[in-house]
Amino acid sequence: MVVLFRGNCGLSRCMSHYMAAMATADLLVMIVCVIAYHIVMYHFPFSFLSYTSACKVVLYFTSTCLQTSVWYTVLFTADRFVAICCQKLKAKYCTVRTAVAGIITVPLLVHLQNVPYLFEFKPVRVANGIQWGCQPSSWFMTSRVGVAFSFLQSILTVILPFVLIALFNCLTVRRILLASKVRRGLRGHSSQTQKDPEMEGRRKSIILLFTVSGSFILLWLTITVTFLTTRLAGTVHYDGDYTDPAYVATEAGYMLMYLSSCTNTCIYTATQPKFREEMRLVLKSPWTLFLSLVKRKHR
Repeated sequence: MVVLFRGNCGLSRCMSHYMAAMATADLLVMIVCVIAYHIVMYHFPFSFLSYTSACKVVLYFTSTCLQTSVWYTVLFTADRFVAICCQKLKAKYCTVRTAVAGIITVPLLVHLQNVPYLFEFKPVRVANGIQWGCQPSSWFMTSRVGVAFSFLQSILTVILPFVLIALFNCLTVRRILLASKVRRGLRGHSSQTQKDPEMEGRRKSIILLFTVSGSFILLWLTITVTFLTTRLAGTVHYDGDYTDPAYVATEAGYMLMYLSSCTNTCIYTATQPKFREEMRLVLKSPWTLFLSLVKRKHR
């Protein structure tokens, strides 16, 4: 996040804004969804997060953080699609102003859309007047509003982002292949001996695009397939059988889904030389400051 916010990675300001937002959202997914929910609430059942009020807040932010991370990836993919395939819209859409507007609008809409989460759960038990735990309220889950909300959550979190990213990538690949073929034809045999700066810059941008969105598609593929085969088929309940293949596939899908939130840093490091250089500078800066203070003290 610090490296991306510095904006010295050789990327456009628009891309830097999107990737900084993605890094921030991914970090929140790790903190809220993995640490707070799957680790603390499950393995420390008597922590302060087990209070019903705190539990509701954690579940609410679990959904909002995950959706925000997902839709930031969609925005990033859409921005690269417009920049490469829609030259007439590029000047108007691929701007810092549009990026900031999208980065602000997405979490606002996501938080509004997830408000029913605060009313979906009820306490598991009440001890000495204190409400503990969270469980789905039967009236909410069986009502038309609850069923519609659950289905909408699955569509907005899993199906629609997956389809949009796959669609944008397919169209972008088609455009790149056609443009590269035409450019090689225009340059003729000289392209074999001379490097094309435009093609080189385009290649680096494409590598970053497809490693980010491609890893998203691969890591979300399992949860998408299990959603289509279990939720839509009506086989969500496993009756306590944790060896059920559908249950194992669903839990593996969740694990891979959360894993996708911590792969982007590795992708930036692997694909962007300037990012690696800036990362080294950021890691060295505290030690450089410490050594300078020590030298001043001994003068």
